Amino acid sequence: MEKTWAECLAVIKPYVYKIFTPYVSGTGFQLSYAQNKQLIGIATALHVIEHAREWEEPIKLVHYQTGKTITIHEANRAIFTHQDRDLAFILLNVGDLPVKKADLSIMRPDKRVKQGVQMGWCGFPSVAQDELCFFTGYMSSWLSNQQSYLVDGVAINGVSGGPSFIRGNKSPMVCGVVSAYVPNRATGETLPGVCLIQDVYPYQDDLKAVSSLEEAAKKAKEEEEALSETTMRQPNVKPKAKVAKKKR
Repeated sequence: MEKTWAECLAVIKPYVYKIFTPYVSGTGFQLSYAQNKQLIGIATALHVIEHAREWEEPIKLVHYQTGKTITIHEANRAIFTHQDRDLAFILLNVGDLPVKKADLSIMRPDKRVKQGVQMGWCGFPSVAQDELCFFTGYMSSWLSNQQSYLVDGVAINGVSGGPSFIRGNKSPMVCGVVSAYVPNRATGETLPGVCLIQDVYPYQDDLKAVSSLEEAAKKAKEEEEALSETTMRQPNVKPKAKVAKKKR
């Protein structure tokens, strides 16, 4: 029997973190526990941490269920970025973090959520920034050129980087990362729009392949340089509306 949304959310909660930088806050979640059991990978949306990454600023992680808080500085982390998909993965030493040893179930790269299937996601919206809130909507379309989903639902500021998942018989299956809310402005006024959720699976193996922060930092830099070279050859694309919460 398929699990209820309440049961799925109960499974997801121990993996969720609130992310703070000097300028914005958002959501992240444990995506991977490296094979050497010394490193942990936290998935989030790139725009949540982009300024902190570029300016080598500290990033604070707060584990939702336990309140355990750590501040990671530039020298103690490696960040994989995928600018074309608004994805980032923070790799850091496990330390005394309340790590979940079993990784969440991730949708296989050859599978997609079908149109009309209900998807759920969670995060820390600005209207209730200390509370993990749950949202749901139906999959409207798969955007193959962006490797992302359009979902009939909302994503309020602060929810960026949260996990999106579908129900399963045994456990929820993570299918993406909340990236943006795309409002309908076709008539000149802001009307209800759709949530943009980026596919996340390809990077789980990347994080498991590294054995140290030094190796991870080198690999992350190589991937970023390769992507930058590719981006320079492509025309500029108008950025989407992001939903990280700006600090006041």
